[in-house]
Amino acid sequence: MITSYLNALVAHNPKMLPLAANARFTEDTVEKPLGEGLWKTASGSLSLGTFRQDVIDVRQSVAGTHVVMQENGAPVLFQVRLKVVVSRISEIDTTVVHNQSEGMIFRPDELKTASPAMNLTPERFQLNTREEMIRLALLYPAGLKVGSFVKVDAQFAPDAYRLENGQMMAGPKCTFMPGCTNIREQRLPTLAGIVAGVAAVDEEQGIVWLRMSFGPGSLIGREGTLMVWEMFKIYGGQIHAVEAFMKTAPLGTGFGWDL
Repeated sequence: MITSYLNALVAHNPKMLPLAANARFTEDTVEKPLGEGLWKTASGSLSLGTFRQDVIDVRQSVAGTHVVMQENGAPVLFQVRLKVVVSRISEIDTTVVHNQSEGMIFRPDELKTASPAMNLTPERFQLNTREEMIRLALLYPAGLKVGSFVKVDAQFAPDAYRLENGQMMAGPKCTFMPGCTNIREQRLPTLAGIVAGVAAVDEEQGIVWLRMSFGPGSLIGREGTLMVWEMFKIYGGQIHAVEAFMKTAPLGTGFGWDL
């Protein structure tokens, strides 16, 4: 279904999709007629890049992805969440990040292929239950809420990293700022107004996909909020990788969907 959606998008032809009668479409939390927004501006058959990270929630019939695409010859970061009911798409929830002003961080050139860490298939004995995976992932926004992953005892693997809009922001290979090599102990802002919801849980691959609004204080020197789609690779009781697409929005912007 994800591939069908992307192929229809680059063909500028929503009629290619198997849609439910009540299908609903949003782009950047705004409801629109299907065929508007990026449907009109994606750069045709060459618009799909080489980076694509999927998440499949079989239990909830949800499929999602983060991809790099082209719009009018320039790269954009694109996210889509699909709800599929009886082989038909009933919900389409998308975000498009066009530039650094919209994303705060914008390094699509660094996103060449999906990362090995996020796509490692855990052994069955390493997989946590759905409920435990969600609990571990939600320690991340809980840590941002109080300004410390240590205080909430977030469980990160020693080599865990965080990638945001293509920029390495934490982990052993991070050079962004002093202290960023240790994701658990790095200095954090206190985002008391953060709101988080679970968008999907891939129980076979060990990925939890959270949708978050970081709230006041998340845009340095600016009013507004960061709206974030964040994937957490979880197995063996630890977070091994964190990869996010994020976009700025006015304070008070909602998700547009119940999660």
